[in-house]
Amino acid sequence: MSEDLKRIEAVLDANVRPALRAHGGEIAVDHLENGVLYVKLLGQCAGCPSADLTNETLVEAELTAALPELVQKAVVVQTVSDELWEQAKRLLRDHHL
Repeated sequence: MSEDLKRIEAVLDANVRPALRAHGGEIAVDHLENGVLYVKLLGQCAGCPSADLTNETLVEAELTAALPELVQKAVVVQTVSDELWEQAKRLLRDHHL
């Protein structure tokens, strides 16, 4: 892990993860590119209607305040877990009309 990512993870551990975990959520760093940090919200936060607001008011606010030279923006990467894909495929495959 690069030194930049270690610094980001430290801010997430101290200032972001406790709030997300209080709501059954978690966060994972996807990648950092040109000052934009791409993150995945997990657990109860994944797909939550308030995910964009959580990103702006918590994730991005904490990271840009603590590491302005490193993170200018945070973006939530919307993905579907492999488990959910498999469940959807099973439903489609096993559905009898």
